[in-house]
Amino acid sequence: MSLLAMASFQVSAEMKIAVLDYQMALLESDAAKKYSVDAEQQFGSQLQRVKNLEAEAKRLQERLQRDGEQLSQSEAEKLDLEFRQKAREFQVASRELNEAKAQSDRQMLEALKPKLDAAVEAVLNAGEYDLVLDRGGVVDVKPQFDITRQVIERLNSSR
Repeated sequence: MSLLAMASFQVSAEMKIAVLDYQMALLESDAAKKYSVDAEQQFGSQLQRVKNLEAEAKRLQERLQRDGEQLSQSEAEKLDLEFRQKAREFQVASRELNEAKAQSDRQMLEALKPKLDAAVEAVLNAGEYDLVLDRGGVVDVKPQFDITRQVIERLNSSR
């Protein structure tokens, strides 16, 4: 029995193991960073509109709370209606922005995933690894076993 345990220990000692943070490799790539800048420009005006609607709704709500008792009933109702309308506009604009951004993110991921997979495969083949673990499932790892940077470099060089 102890001989079998020793043999299995020798086999595992010869295994070449690596750790990869797939998400970090994706997000730290030049393509993802460029996408982030492009998305900020693409959705900047929508985001500003959402922020403006939120600020306007908040201002109206604060005015209602602060001055509500001093206003006539018709003024209070008008202000309340205006607040509700701004709040609805904010919700709609926010939902539209989130949906558009999510769709754009999915498109970027669909375009980048094959390149990332190819970069991962190239690094794995070059390193002749027997086992690759997801970084999220590992408590601690020595830097020499983490191949994430190598994958990022390979991805960045595969334009």
